Amino acid sequence: MKSFFIGNIEIKTPVIQGGMGVGISLSGLASAVANEGGVGVISCAGLGLLYPKGKGTYPEKCINGLKEEIRKARAKTKGIIGVNVMVALSNYADMVRTAIEEKIDVVFSGAGAFPLDLPSYLTPESTTKLVPIVSSSRAAKIICDKWQKNYNYLPDAIVVEGTKAGGHLGFKKEQLQDQHYALEALIPEVVMIASSYKEQKQIPVIAAGGISTGEDIAHFMELGAAGVQMGSIFVTTQECDASETFKEVYIHSKSEDVLIIESPVGMPGRAIDGEFIHNVNSGLERPKSCSFHCIKTCDYTKSPYCIIKALYNAAKGNMKKGYAFAGSNAFLAEKISSVKEVMSTLEREFFLATHKLA
Repeated sequence: MKSFFIGNIEIKTPVIQGGMGVGISLSGLASAVANEGGVGVISCAGLGLLYPKGKGTYPEKCINGLKEEIRKARAKTKGIIGVNVMVALSNYADMVRTAIEEKIDVVFSGAGAFPLDLPSYLTPESTTKLVPIVSSSRAAKIICDKWQKNYNYLPDAIVVEGTKAGGHLGFKKEQLQDQHYALEALIPEVVMIASSYKEQKQIPVIAAGGISTGEDIAHFMELGAAGVQMGSIFVTTQECDASETFKEVYIHSKSEDVLIIESPVGMPGRAIDGEFIHNVNSGLERPKSCSFHCIKTCDYTKSPYCIIKALYNAAKGNMKKGYAFAGSNAFLAEKISSVKEVMSTLEREFFLATHKLA
């Protein structure tokens, strides 16, 4: 697989590990992917729950947790480490600032709104690269133009997340089955937008959502992508930071178990069906209060459940009180393997696919 650059950083294996919260992709998984030449990504979501000890408010605990995870990752790898910061997070600005202060290699940001002010957090000494996550060429164009006009800065890469992604989706429910919004349609459109700025900057486009084989990687590279982002395939690895129970949910799932749910964030999400989701649908999980205020758009008095607690519980293995976000092909998982084995399989599949295409 051919390397590519995000700014002046060479990504030797063109695979970005998707940021998965709460507590699914932390320093353990991120450092393992980075050690294989890809980009390992720490999710910022819910870090205050994962680092509950010590003084301070929930947002302060999130900051401390992020610092700790970045430092842990740095101790395990000399590879490329990024963080994923949802725009919908109430402490979005603090988490971006903290990541940049800690000299993270890349900040990936999307989910909930366009990250229109992301370059404003850079300082003259910053080396961090900025990568927005979009679901359309229109979004890519808006972000590029706003960043250029307001900050004289263009994205260092753009992640295009299609309808088959896991977790929160940047589409309306009725768009999920519409081929106009399929990743195969989106990639060439965003590549065209990125190319229109090539006189000023090379902006690689990264395909994401439902990518699960080396053949998929070859397919999207043929369409113009420089690399891919993959999440679900890394959940069932030894190095993934989730509990073994969480990983087993993937392994035992069937295609019909992967479904679209409504999230308190106000976006559709893709998850694996289970007892908790059934209880939500029956109105049994309504929160009585909220001590986190973690999502800007969430009003606990109207929410069917507390998403941060549900995702935290699931990551810890309490599936009766939570659920697993997952990509459309998560049910393909058959066993627990190492990140090295996953990457080797992808390389082999990619090699066979490219020779077939040739």
